[in-house]
Amino acid sequence: MVRNIQEEFTEKLTRALGAEFSLRWERDSKGVVTGWCRLHDHRHITTVALIVASLGGRVITITAYKTKDDQQRDSHEIAYHFDLDGCTCTVTIEVPGDSGKVNSITPILKSADWTERELQELYGIKVVGHPNPKRLFLDDTIDEGIMNDFIPLSIAMQGATSKTLWEKVLAATSQEGEVK
Repeated sequence: MVRNIQEEFTEKLTRALGAEFSLRWERDSKGVVTGWCRLHDHRHITTVALIVASLGGRVITITAYKTKDDQQRDSHEIAYHFDLDGCTCTVTIEVPGDSGKVNSITPILKSADWTERELQELYGIKVVGHPNPKRLFLDDTIDEGIMNDFIPLSIAMQGATSKTLWEKVLAATSQEGEVK
């Protein structure tokens, strides 16, 4: 019997959360299956982690990005990228702007350890219940959330690097199309 991980995940999630999520599965032209899930309540991420663990899944990575909440205040969304028997399922939650906190899933899925620590260090998102919240990159004397104040190099350079690079490439190319 062939395992249908999408059906298993969907059934378990529906039993656990009812209608408190949206989920769709897509299959591309090469047969790669990807799931897209959004939780209506950020606290349900621990339930999702338990389901992923019960299915033998793991965390691939976790990404965060800035958004605006309903009152147009700066907020964050977190996208948890899970591997479920070769299928990727991305589960997105909104971090409450008033608290900036989310529950850790590291006690359930050890593969979340470093990426949750990055969320704390680089985005200032408090990951509650993480078993080892030590910083990974920045010295402990640097204020938390310092990365929020930095300007990306691409914006600071206003594309000057790309323009300069292409000017050099074009200048080095002869009329025959060969590089000098």
